[in-house]
Amino acid sequence: MSAKPGSAERFEAAGSDLDDARELYREAYRIGRMTVEPTAAEFGYRFTSTGDDDLSLRASQVEGRITGASFTQGEYVVSWMTRGEGVSDLLGSPMKFLHGQPAMFANDRPAQFDLIDYRLNMMHFGGAYLEGVAAETEGSVGPIRFDTTFRPSGDALRRWTETVATVARVVYDDGSSALLRAEANRAAAVTLLEVFPHVALQPRSDLAVPSGGKTRAAVEFMIANAHRPMGTDEIAAAAGISLRSLQAAFRREYGVTATDYLRSIRLDRVRQELRDAEPGLATVAEVARRWGFTHLGRFAASYTTRFGEYPSVTLASSRGATHLRSRG
Repeated sequence: MSAKPGSAERFEAAGSDLDDARELYREAYRIGRMTVEPTAAEFGYRFTSTGDDDLSLRASQVEGRITGASFTQGEYVVSWMTRGEGVSDLLGSPMKFLHGQPAMFANDRPAQFDLIDYRLNMMHFGGAYLEGVAAETEGSVGPIRFDTTFRPSGDALRRWTETVATVARVVYDDGSSALLRAEANRAAAVTLLEVFPHVALQPRSDLAVPSGGKTRAAVEFMIANAHRPMGTDEIAAAAGISLRSLQAAFRREYGVTATDYLRSIRLDRVRQELRDAEPGLATVAEVARRWGFTHLGRFAASYTTRFGEYPSVTLASSRGATHLRSRG
């Protein structure tokens, strides 16, 4: 699909021809080894899509059975079934579709599926768009890995359902302005990130201090003052460069923002404290908060991505814990 930012593009296909259905779904979802067959006397399908490059709402309805292996790349897809039955990711973490309960599709790898007499609603987020919102709201960088087995419930499910209804009203309304559509897209992206557990696959950055120059001064200032609140404007002033130059230097040399770099320094400090802590006298939450991590879920995801283990594992294997075990 190609559309100008903020504009809505509509597509619809329907019919009863098996070959047409195979071609449609193979092209839309990069499906390999696909089979499409009737389950009753008459086969039928209907596929619709409305939206833009950032977000599109799609619906697929089939009177029949479709099996195959889809490959979702360059976008993120959440779906919920309202009719029929099906299972996805048979070769990974099998996910049975439950009516009205959304779940994330596997990303960047083939996911085998089997769908029978179904209606499936979907939200497709452009990969760069969702990753951009994640960078803005969470400070993450790069691709995102979602837990495909997670199903929201309670308040989280209600919030997701309400957001979908609100966004759909805007997307399907031809009179919606470009600004309104953009705000609706962002609301959907923010809610997705808040409701569905995920980890940003941020490559670990080398935090070695540069040999010289303005960036070195900025890094040394952050290391010396990581324990207190500071903004990027203060960091830039301490290094004697403009804010724009600061951000450009960090992106060029490390591939992250100055804020992300500071967060990595603080993650290092958390890890050191957890390694030195007495498990009975310290908790992950209090150490994380001390270093400015107020959202513990996002902190845990960032920590796990950077160090390859949960913070609770670091604490459990700390020097204090080792000392207690050796005494026992």
